[in-house]
Amino acid sequence: MEIVTFGNGCFWCTEAIFRRLKGVAKVVSGYSGGSTDNPTYEQVSSGQTGHAESIQITFDPKILPYEKLLRVFFLTHNPTTLNRQGADFGTQYRSIIFYHNPEQKEKALRVKKEIEYEKIYRDKIVTKIEEFKKFYEAESYNQEYYEYNKNNSYCSIVIDPKIQKLLNEFSDDVKEEYKN
Repeated sequence: MEIVTFGNGCFWCTEAIFRRLKGVAKVVSGYSGGSTDNPTYEQVSSGQTGHAESIQITFDPKILPYEKLLRVFFLTHNPTTLNRQGADFGTQYRSIIFYHNPEQKEKALRVKKEIEYEKIYRDKIVTKIEEFKKFYEAESYNQEYYEYNKNNSYCSIVIDPKIQKLLNEFSDDVKEEYKN
């Protein structure tokens, strides 16, 4: 098993997406890339701690290669908007890959370049690629938020379309129990 840490907007959205993939054993919402030890949701939401809302994914690379995770990362959020995803804005919503080893860094740089070359996005990709330092698990009420709050308007307006995009573009990689 390997671990990867991504920040690509609201962790409620990203956790819901990545937990649906074959080969993913665990997804935890949390905070990474900041300067405050053990930050709270309120502190991170203020934008003052430097953390990004992040997810940490434990996955089996034999089932789901890291490069595939990177493609899902780049294609299920907007990596061209600086410190913003939809109506959510601030550094806590930045697009960032925290690499855990030199191989992850190399692959992240390569896949980012491939996505840019494919011209999937009209604007330049602003995703940062930085060395992983620390991850703080978010509060329990932020874990599996979508699974427990599917009828919440934020979930239906923001997360449902992202999950539909995942199902449309990566259906072969989605666990059977999550297919409609």
